[in-house]
Amino acid sequence: MRIFAPVIFDATHAVQTPSSSAGGVSGGQPEFIPVLARAAVAAGIDGIFLEVHDDPAHAKSDGANALHLNKLKSVLEELLRVHEAVHVR
Repeated sequence: MRIFAPVIFDATHAVQTPSSSAGGVSGGQPEFIPVLARAAVAAGIDGIFLEVHDDPAHAKSDGANALHLNKLKSVLEELLRVHEAVHVR
């Protein structure tokens, strides 16, 4: 795929679950965002996409699968450590 474009992993939509209600609002399992993002970085992706919100429960869309803003710094620091460990030269 890299011959066409960089490979980007969408960590927040990867944890999205389908709607089980007539209202059509999807759910999510945001607790798995960090581990899936780490796995993607370890596998060698070129970039990561994260939806982040300071109050996911009140987000206008995708709140159920958004990373809370207060977790962003630690997740990014973890991803950088994984990247550095995997890409040792």
